[in-house]
Amino acid sequence: MSASLNRHLALVGFMGAGKTSLGQAVAERIGRRFVDVDAAVTDDAAAFFREHGEAAFRRREEEVTVRELGAEPAAVLSLGGGAVTSAAAREALREHATTVLVDVDVDTAWERVRGGDRPLAQDEGDFRRLYEARAPLYREVADAVARDADDAVLAAAGVRVETGALELLGSLVPGQGPVALVTDARVAGIHGAAAQVALGARVASTHEAPPGEEAKSVATAERLWRELSLERGGTVVALGGGCTTDVAGFVAATYLRGVAWVPVPTTLLAQVDAAIGGKTALNLPEGKNLVGAFHWPVRTLVDPALLGTLPQRERREGMAEVVKTGLLGGEPLWELPDPELVRRSAAFKAGVCLADPFDRGPRAALNLGHTFAHALEAGSGGAVSHGQAVALGLLAALRLSGLETGIVEGILHPRPVRADPERAWAALRRDKKVSSGRVRLVLLEAPGRPIVGAELPEADVRAALDALIAG
Repeated sequence: MSASLNRHLALVGFMGAGKTSLGQAVAERIGRRFVDVDAAVTDDAAAFFREHGEAAFRRREEEVTVRELGAEPAAVLSLGGGAVTSAAAREALREHATTVLVDVDVDTAWERVRGGDRPLAQDEGDFRRLYEARAPLYREVADAVARDADDAVLAAAGVRVETGALELLGSLVPGQGPVALVTDARVAGIHGAAAQVALGARVASTHEAPPGEEAKSVATAERLWRELSLERGGTVVALGGGCTTDVAGFVAATYLRGVAWVPVPTTLLAQVDAAIGGKTALNLPEGKNLVGAFHWPVRTLVDPALLGTLPQRERREGMAEVVKTGLLGGEPLWELPDPELVRRSAAFKAGVCLADPFDRGPRAALNLGHTFAHALEAGSGGAVSHGQAVALGLLAALRLSGLETGIVEGILHPRPVRADPERAWAALRRDKKVSSGRVRLVLLEAPGRPIVGAELPEADVRAALDALIAG
């Protein structure tokens, strides 16, 4: 299990930053318990200060903070504003937590807390001096800075969304060990040189994967296993679309029984979906993603600037996943500009995956439309692209849910495709979501309200599939 899944998410910041409310929201999204460390220290800080003084409060705060950071399982912790003044607490943060600074400017902080009973917020001058004194400590311990819950969820998942991240790979890929760079020929021609320059002397070897779904084969995985010469301390960096990250992640999961890996997705589909969440997979002739492993990346680096070189056709592929995410979340994410569209979509998936890292429950909702999509891909022998298939799968899911299909039709323009109906049906019945021989679908009660494991008459499911296939 990777550090991202194993570590607490600790929120730090000055008084009035909103750590408690943000922490509660994030804990609910990622399925963890929430601990308000301030409340665990005392239920009345003002009285504690009056009776025992600040020094006693700090000793008690340090004791509780270190204890909670050493506890299991991983939780979301909101630390008191002064907790970072303790060297023991800072060391515990480094050892046990992904630490996120909930930043706030001093004017906003003062407006939020003035007139209250906080012992250290009675005099504005003292308040501002304290803010300036603590600011460097917050920056020292912070692994990320959060403006909202999406940023905090991404930090908890080890996902960094940053324009220009490709040029910063050398500092953003964790560790000091050697790197094996895996990419395909097209991506290597566009971004490979920049990636190698950024990684510098850490690049021990470069490897080429075939384009598209051809990459996700046992033959490709075997070739990469045999080419790699990494030791346990090395890292596989996967630069490319979802097929490249899938095969490279699977190889990393199985080489030497598991080495670290970092996906650097270059397509919209991979940035919002395929590279997020730790699933890796290979295809078999009988169906997609039938061989795989859960192997959470040590970091996922998402650079929205890379979408500027994306052909329009590949952008449409990714928009199918954006629409899926928006339907699941009940928000029109497809209307946002690219950096926000990517950030918000990636955060939604990251939150679901953190809550269910091994796909045993809520994560199944992410399969909306995909049971039909994988069937169409198999039934067409791979001629139907993933984005086309997902658009059609979403259309079928909305029809079976009894909901309007205008959003999918207006944005994705799905059209029936050529596929072998019997082969597609056989693939659908072999899908991973099938249980006890019964097809289980993800449907929607309404946008933002998924129904997982829905069972419908087989004839209805077959008719919905056949309606997606051109006669």
